[in-house]
Amino acid sequence: MAFRFTARRHMQLAITLVMLACVAGARAQDASPTAVQPQPAATPTPGPTLPPQGQKGGGRRGDAAAPQPVSDQHRLPPDSTTRQTLALPGRTLAFTATAGSIRLFDEKGEPQADIAYTSFQLDGTDRGARPVTFLFNGGPGASSAWLQFGTAGPWRLSITGDGAIASASPELVPNAETWLDFTDLVFIDPVSTGYSRFVATGEDARKRFFSLDGDVSSIALVIRRWLEKYDRLLSPKYVTGESYGGIRGPKIVRNLQTQQGVGVRGLILVSPLLDYREFSGSSQLQYVHRLPTMAAVAREAKGPVKWSDLADVERYARGEFVADLLKGQADTEASNRLADKVASLTGIDQAVSRRLAGRFEVGEFRREFDRRNGRVTGRYDASVSGFDPYPDSDSSHFGDPSGDSLMAPLTSAAVDLTTRKLNWRPDGSYHLLNDSVLRSWDFGRGPAESVSQLRQILALDPKMKLLVGHGLFDLATPYFASRIILDGLPAFASPARVKLVVYPGGHMFYSRDAARQAFRGEVQGMMK
Repeated sequence: MAFRFTARRHMQLAITLVMLACVAGARAQDASPTAVQPQPAATPTPGPTLPPQGQKGGGRRGDAAAPQPVSDQHRLPPDSTTRQTLALPGRTLAFTATAGSIRLFDEKGEPQADIAYTSFQLDGTDRGARPVTFLFNGGPGASSAWLQFGTAGPWRLSITGDGAIASASPELVPNAETWLDFTDLVFIDPVSTGYSRFVATGEDARKRFFSLDGDVSSIALVIRRWLEKYDRLLSPKYVTGESYGGIRGPKIVRNLQTQQGVGVRGLILVSPLLDYREFSGSSQLQYVHRLPTMAAVAREAKGPVKWSDLADVERYARGEFVADLLKGQADTEASNRLADKVASLTGIDQAVSRRLAGRFEVGEFRREFDRRNGRVTGRYDASVSGFDPYPDSDSSHFGDPSGDSLMAPLTSAAVDLTTRKLNWRPDGSYHLLNDSVLRSWDFGRGPAESVSQLRQILALDPKMKLLVGHGLFDLATPYFASRIILDGLPAFASPARVKLVVYPGGHMFYSRDAARQAFRGEVQGMMK
């Protein structure tokens, strides 16, 4: 799943604004030119050591060597660069792969975190003219593995069908739809995801990085530092974010434009969340956003469905549905009319729909859609269903059959690629999805949104483009929410610059071959 973002109805949002220092600020970085250079690997078990037998000096017996600084104890190993060759249909790609990290400092020059990345650069190209794309997932707390192994990277893991079960073999295969043909790729894992880690102790660093603005500043700085490290400042630059990456993406581009001095040609958003405000419990628009997806799931159960098949549902959602919704449940006639129409569109029992006034929460829809057979739908892909472990319970006690089963194979594939093929062996665990990050996240004063930055970055650079891709069956970040937001942008965000594409599929719509191939074509077209 590109990542797990949580739009819970009762999500707690921080009410105080953290005064954020610029994470690893440029001045501190400039004062520490070795910050992004490969460093010696840390000693696994630092502590007192004795000089080798026969070595002169070393002090009296019992003297100990000075202990390593804490930052060195937690340091990731030196970067590993390997040459790779990939045989694909009709062509062979030769490229340089690097697994490594970039160290970030605070404004005092103190080390804070090592941010891991994996980059792939095609050999024999003009680096000044060659595009480079930076990719990250969301969560908060998700690594970039979904984008790397699901759609864009040189190797792909099947995450659909037999590959979408927990015990599936995590075998990576050459990815015929890799983006490496037309852009170099840099996959970034924010701190506490993948192998990225804090090197500073105490809560100050955690509070800074686990915040809306601190997170954006850190990723933007990593992008700039990578460009400097590999002499790519002249390259055309693109940014790709998935799910909560829809919050990150526009904000990171804005930070790059105005604080890092880095221009961006295009922003690619995959199943993005752009505005948390409409996912709060009191928002009426949340029901509008979800209705076309729920109807798509019902139609898919009867046969293949595509985006154009939902035109009638979208018209209803924008018109009569909104009108009846805003009349409220006190208007019995409007409430029953709405509930009955929702029942007919979704296939859910009319009595159940009337009891809920046609206002289905995601969890309620997932359970009621096929309750007669004791099955629940996925959240990331509601066209996928699994057994309800407690079908007779009054409460919902089920996971996500379209997402939870991917945790094991994706984790194993990421570790295997990094350690065996790319020859980079950090100590510690790899975090595909770190729930502790989300639990610690500071969203700021109110519900997070990036629509403001989206308007600003498009207005600032009239040549910048935006591509947004969604899956029809995604209940986590329904496509219709993005459509309404994009339709509301000013005229300067013309169709020539801003494009929405929607495919049969879920949050990770690229798990389906046709959608992955089509989306790759859209990305390549944007970069031409």
